[in-house]
Amino acid sequence: MLATVLQVALGGALGAVCRHATIAGAQRLVGAHFPVGVAVANVLGSLAVGFAVVLLANRELDRFSPLLITGFLGGYTTYSAYSLEFWRLISDGRSESAFAFAIGSAVLAIGAVFLGVALARSIVA
Repeated sequence: MLATVLQVALGGALGAVCRHATIAGAQRLVGAHFPVGVAVANVLGSLAVGFAVVLLANRELDRFSPLLITGFLGGYTTYSAYSLEFWRLISDGRSESAFAFAIGSAVLAIGAVFLGVALARSIVA
């Protein structure tokens, strides 16, 4: 259990640093008027999680999943986890659940940000 937690922690720290570098680099290239760095991190992370899930399982390297998938890619982008869960539902033949998950998660998460901002503003105002 401790080894798994350490893998997740190490991978998460490295992934977060890489996400920061990706976002900062993209902002330097195109400016800060659009969150292109976040989009790049989301797409690259989703590509990497699809690749890693198959490669780790195929090569019987699942023991590195906490380090690479949960840790590094989770730290690099939570969008990769969202995309992977969508793929798993589709792969299991649960298309309706997949789209309900995708749309519901996006709508609820965005709504939660607005609610969080409103709550914080009501406290500090």
